[in-house]
Amino acid sequence: MSGDCLPHDRHAALRVVPMPADTNSVGDIFGGWIMSHVDVAGAIAAARRARGRVVTVAVNALAFKKPVLVGDIVSFYAEVERVGRTSITVKVDVYAERRLEAKECEQVTEATLTYVAMDDNRRPRIVPSQA
Repeated sequence: MSGDCLPHDRHAALRVVPMPADTNSVGDIFGGWIMSHVDVAGAIAAARRARGRVVTVAVNALAFKKPVLVGDIVSFYAEVERVGRTSITVKVDVYAERRLEAKECEQVTEATLTYVAMDDNRRPRIVPSQA
């Protein structure tokens, strides 16, 4: 695949390079490492939409499509899919740029998470209208 697989019409919520300490016993990046960054990227999009604090209440779906390797540039693209009264559902697509000289790029993970907007007392609050 070429580097054109990155969604150029969207901005990455997060970009990270995994290191050797992030690997499992066979040298692939831990799924938990990826999940953690998926949650951070999703929370950024949800907090922007909620205009404040959010908490993760569900990982609705998470699919690992390809392994992530040490040295990959991993980009997390988060997009709000649905807004409820107090909740926000976010889709996160994850791409790995490998071997930069060859411009190789693959989608490695996709996920859908739900967040709830919280007030200062850590109670659910209504998500403001878009305007």
